[in-house]
Amino acid sequence: MNEVSDVRDWLRASPRVIALTGAGMSAESGIPTFRGLDGLWRNYNPQDLATPEAFERNPTVVWEWYDWRRGLIAAAEPNPGHYALAQLEATNHVSIISQNVDGLHTRAGSTHVIEIHGSIWRTRCTSCDRTQSNLKPHLTTLPPLCEDCGQLLRPGVVWFGENLPPMAWEASVEAVSTADILLVIGTSGIVYPAAQLVPIAKDAGAKVVEINLEATALSSQVDATLLGPSGQILPKLVQ
Repeated sequence: MNEVSDVRDWLRASPRVIALTGAGMSAESGIPTFRGLDGLWRNYNPQDLATPEAFERNPTVVWEWYDWRRGLIAAAEPNPGHYALAQLEATNHVSIISQNVDGLHTRAGSTHVIEIHGSIWRTRCTSCDRTQSNLKPHLTTLPPLCEDCGQLLRPGVVWFGENLPPMAWEASVEAVSTADILLVIGTSGIVYPAAQLVPIAKDAGAKVVEINLEATALSSQVDATLLGPSGQILPKLVQ
């Protein structure tokens, strides 16, 4: 059985494809995974910097960390896997549900991207709730202040302990509920609520294909598992 060939055939016959992407895909572009950053920045655990409580305690330190991450991400480039998904959009109705905040899918040319954890390139006012994009690798002032009301801005991302944006989550559930194929790429499938999307797709009759460097908790639930870098596997699937 040639699983790459089989999945390619499934894609050819499937008008609606959804991709759920995680940190492993961005890691192939040189962006360290969240769990891999422990102790690499001022001896802080990143999970201690990505909470509302951390921001309340010391917004300057939190913003310095996010500004450092913005610089890392700005220096990265989309990898062949990102471009393959953008290419697939030309022949299939493809939507991407991304757990990543780096914007690499959009930079690669994908136009239907649901960012369920937000974007590091957006800011949101803690007072008036104004949201805006800022694509500069580094912000001029830390912590930044809202141009409208002068209050603190926060990164436009979902922190630990916060709910996903309702509209993004509803769009994600609707997408997987109508999918012919769900590609699960570079994610362990254990982070909720995103992990709920796989059983929702299965219950709706979609084929689920896992693409990862190693087997995960999802592997026993999917229709095919393709092991290896997504930057190598995805281009083969869209040939």
